Amino acid sequence: MDFNDTPKETAFREEVRTWLDANVPTKDELEGLDEIARCKLWQKRKYDAGWACLRWPKEYGGRDATAIENVIWGQEESKFSVPAGVFAIGQGMAAPTLMSWATEDQKRHHLPPLASGENIWCQLFSEPAGGSDLAAARTKAERDGDDWIINGQKIWTSGAHYSDYGIIVLRTDPSAAKHKGLTYFFLDMKSPGIEIKPIKQISGGANFNEVFFNDVRVPDSQRLGAVGQGWQVAITTLMNERAAIGGGGGGVGFSRVFQLAQRVNIDDKPAIEDANVRSKLATWYCQESGLKYTGYRSLTALSRGETPGPENSIGKLVGASKMQDMSNFAMDLCELTGALEGPMAEEYGMYPGAFMGAPGGRIAGGSDEIMLNILAERVLGMPQDIRPDKGIPFSDIPTGSNN
Repeated sequence: MDFNDTPKETAFREEVRTWLDANVPTKDELEGLDEIARCKLWQKRKYDAGWACLRWPKEYGGRDATAIENVIWGQEESKFSVPAGVFAIGQGMAAPTLMSWATEDQKRHHLPPLASGENIWCQLFSEPAGGSDLAAARTKAERDGDDWIINGQKIWTSGAHYSDYGIIVLRTDPSAAKHKGLTYFFLDMKSPGIEIKPIKQISGGANFNEVFFNDVRVPDSQRLGAVGQGWQVAITTLMNERAAIGGGGGGVGFSRVFQLAQRVNIDDKPAIEDANVRSKLATWYCQESGLKYTGYRSLTALSRGETPGPENSIGKLVGASKMQDMSNFAMDLCELTGALEGPMAEEYGMYPGAFMGAPGGRIAGGSDEIMLNILAERVLGMPQDIRPDKGIPFSDIPTGSNN
């Protein structure tokens, strides 16, 4: 395989570099803006110039770019420190689901504001009693004419407190088996009856939230898929979610830790000269290379118009633990400086934040154990795990309160 740019790709890369050099926001432009405002400024600037959501169709706010052009853009943009993050769920998870299941009117109404950064979306999947088992959702929706009335609770919802819309899976038929009694909707996060409570994290941040629903109304016109087809729609979201998370690594990637090992000393010598350090770096280099080439499989699927497959669980399983290990190692290399966080710590401040956030990455989008089951069953073809609740009406499944 030849991963060198073709002449056409070389020209495209140069176009991207030229535009980024001239348009990445300066510190003065971002001064005084909070993180959301910074992200919106950069996203709108990309959108106005035709660089937002490159692979989306033009009528939905994209550029009709090829998969490799999208990769080139990502490679070049990553060389700059630009505001990012608040649109990852909307653009990486909600949008592919809308494109697969929404009506044409819904796509034209909701996707362009998502591409421009006008609207932020969140994902309302996890529940307190369900863990990583999405099909165990108990938050219910009952039909009332042209509306559905929602009651229940979701948890660990990233960005709910600043989101405009959310995608949600709800229990609409408790008498059906747990995978068959679900229905999928999207809703306005400012709807009456929604209460959002931030969850304080070990890092000091509060990006996750509990979300409570008390007689919240959502129009049936905002249902994606048929009634009872929520699990199939959710699979579209989950496959794209794992592709998005699996490509992660955040700001602590191999190259940054490698450069750190070249600069700091162990026993008055560069850390890179230590055999144990080199051994760790070699392991992470192999992991990162494997993730990169596994990611190319997803790009191939996307270029054919297919939904990313279960192999994306590899990226999430390996990437989250790699982040945890590398950030921990980087903190050790920095010694006392590695315990600092925030602006005063300069570049070393990212390591404690990444380390404390990494365990969440091993849970978000499905725990490590869920990823292992997916890979065993759907990639390797091994027998399914024992599921004692399979085929049983959801209302008959024992809970902690009725055992």
